[in-house]
Amino acid sequence: MASIANTETLTKIAKVKTILVSQPAPAQENSPYKQLTDKRKVTIDFRPFIHVEGVSSREVRLQKIDITQFTSIVFTSRNAIDHFFRLAEELRYTVPSTLRYFCQSEAVAYYLQKYVVYRKRKIYVGNRAFDDVVQMMLKYPEEKFLLPCSDALKASIPTALDATDLNWTKGVFYKTVISDLSNLRDVYYDILVFFSPSGIESLFHNFPDFEQNNTRIAVFGNSTKNAALSKNLRIDILAPTPENPSMTKALDDYIAMANKR
Repeated sequence: MASIANTETLTKIAKVKTILVSQPAPAQENSPYKQLTDKRKVTIDFRPFIHVEGVSSREVRLQKIDITQFTSIVFTSRNAIDHFFRLAEELRYTVPSTLRYFCQSEAVAYYLQKYVVYRKRKIYVGNRAFDDVVQMMLKYPEEKFLLPCSDALKASIPTALDATDLNWTKGVFYKTVISDLSNLRDVYYDILVFFSPSGIESLFHNFPDFEQNNTRIAVFGNSTKNAALSKNLRIDILAPTPENPSMTKALDDYIAMANKR
């Protein structure tokens, strides 16, 4: 593998041969990453730097949450859907067909089909921005809303809901946990790719003595960017931007520049 921390200070950008993406490998066979591998002849590995663990039904009770008392559920992710229905089963709660589901995006709403008959349920879909979900919720002021979420819920979400008069409750149904990366200590990469502040946190939790040197850092989103900067990391690749709306496009452009010699 190419070095994650080459100690030489290079006067020109080193070529890219290996990339580590801090997420699970894509499910689809011909993903954009596979296309990038074929096009640029680089090695791309995938390793989740964080993972999700569900909380127990006892922990839900300690939060003083009775899921039978809610008439609407707000989903911001597929993880939230999985753990809501997991806990419903553990608590022997038969999910009624009358529940309303408010989903942050089409992808989240589509995932509901894993658990419910989509066309027979009341499902409301936002356009990715949580403010869209709030506007839909405001049309049902009498509802009692449950927001199943992780312990790493974005602060902007409860802030948006608190600004309304809606009757809503947050339920921590799963937790974001740092993965053990100790077997990567002597494995080196040219580019590390991050998609969340938790990924940056995991890097330094596992390798507190990490020095960037010639390792290139790629980040997706402002919150990830800010987390990287707070650790004094040099950001070499940033997405999304008008030129590079996706991480694979940003990587492609960077590799084309770095490997042109």
